[in-house]
Amino acid sequence: MDRQPTLEGERLLLRPLREDDWAGLYAVASDPLVWELHPAHDRWREPMFRAFFAEALAQGGALAAIDKQSGAIVGSSRYWAHDPAEGGSVEIGWTVLARSHWGGSFNREMKRLMLAHALAAVERVWFRVGETNLRSRRAMEKIGGRLTDRTESIEMAGQPVLHLIYEIDRESFAAGPLNRDRG
Repeated sequence: MDRQPTLEGERLLLRPLREDDWAGLYAVASDPLVWELHPAHDRWREPMFRAFFAEALAQGGALAAIDKQSGAIVGSSRYWAHDPAEGGSVEIGWTVLARSHWGGSFNREMKRLMLAHALAAVERVWFRVGETNLRSRRAMEKIGGRLTDRTESIEMAGQPVLHLIYEIDRESFAAGPLNRDRG
């Protein structure tokens, strides 16, 4: 599976994240309200976001989200943990989206593009969401994510943080809300 494709939708262009995307993406990520419910709620601070950005570049799979109308970077997301065994799976996550693009169709379009690309190569996509991140949990439900019985505890800032695991497979994606309603 190509974890760094270029994907184009009606409103967004997703392309591999580059080093020169730092200023544009940090302009989005420096808003403390973007991280308010996220387990890493201090990621808006420059040193924390620098580490996040460097990790994204080093690991590969990170995509910059460009608003086609303005040409501005409005967020990013990543493919991670591609496992080709038994039909294959990949994780989508680490999504950051400018508040100016919340509440509309931008996150839905980003996830639809990423899911369509991934599910052409793998059977299942996983999403790891902090248990207390209600905004992301609601977003997962809106795009058809199914809460599994799996959880994962991840240490963040020296504290264990419980993450819930959602999934979307080929069949549920084909029949799900991202394909029924493209708006």
